[in-house]
Amino acid sequence: MSRTPIHSAAAPAAIGPYSQAIRAGNTVYLSGQTPLVPATGQMAEGDIEAQARQAFDNLKAVCEAAGGSFDNIVRLGLYLTDLGDFARVNAVMAEYFSEPYPARSTIQASALPRGAAFEVDGVMVI
Repeated sequence: MSRTPIHSAAAPAAIGPYSQAIRAGNTVYLSGQTPLVPATGQMAEGDIEAQARQAFDNLKAVCEAAGGSFDNIVRLGLYLTDLGDFARVNAVMAEYFSEPYPARSTIQASALPRGAAFEVDGVMVI
């Protein structure tokens, strides 16, 4: 099976030895996206909603670079440094996704890269 790396200049460059996404057959495995602003490389300013929107925008750019959209996402992983933000992040997610929603897990992490409060990854089938 071949693996094809996916890259979008509209999302932050990988900050380690990984690809933004890998396509294997008709499945695309999307690496975690934090709220880094692609143009500046800095963390998005603002509250958890602003961070979630930037991370979802970054993920969307990688999906589009792979030839898909959020409608093709079958699974999401959400990572929060504070599960107290769960409802606020759910509200932001509802701005980006419609039914049928992807399968999802939500995990509290003690820390995320570059001090982010939110990260999202996923699996897309196209």
